[in-house]
Amino acid sequence: MIIAVDGPTASGKGTIAKALSAHFGLPHLDTGLLYRAVGRQVFLDGGDPDDAADAAAATGFPDSLLDDPALRTEEAGGLASRVSVHPEVRRALFDRQRAFALQPGGAVLDGRDIGTVIAPEAEAKLFVTASVAARAQRRFREMHERGVQVTLLEIEDDLRRRDERDSTRATAPLVPAPDAKIIDTSALSREEAIAAAIAAVTEAAS
Repeated sequence: MIIAVDGPTASGKGTIAKALSAHFGLPHLDTGLLYRAVGRQVFLDGGDPDDAADAAAATGFPDSLLDDPALRTEEAGGLASRVSVHPEVRRALFDRQRAFALQPGGAVLDGRDIGTVIAPEAEAKLFVTASVAARAQRRFREMHERGVQVTLLEIEDDLRRRDERDSTRATAPLVPAPDAKIIDTSALSREEAIAAAIAAVTEAAS
């Protein structure tokens, strides 16, 4: 069974995808990490993430980069959103994601275009969303727990910019698949969101 989990930054899709992976015994791929690695590689190369050629060149990043803690920073997330608008980058990473989705037994993938582009045949498709205010509060807490000094307003502004880029890009924009189950986590606890996701996948697979 292939489970596709899409949604904007800080909506809870990563937490939900990991929980689904554990519950159904399936391997999990955070596809956003691949784009963060490309963005990070552009930075390390001294390139411009808004330049298609620089971004495409960075898709050859070494596998070891995926273990770099810097990929979990807000800076890496912003770079990922910028490099992901380039069709060249998306094409370069497509085969890697597709192979993971099609492995024997199935898999759980979370990202922006899993249910619409990477695995449109997925048996279960979830689109996890939340209000900007709710997502900013979550990210604000995460940042402060890690000792990162940032204001709530800065996070809200960053989320809005990312949402705009992700939803309006010409290639594989962030949109729910027509047959995706929408889960709004704005007012849900972590446990409630996971329970809703498990129920949705169970129903889709039945």
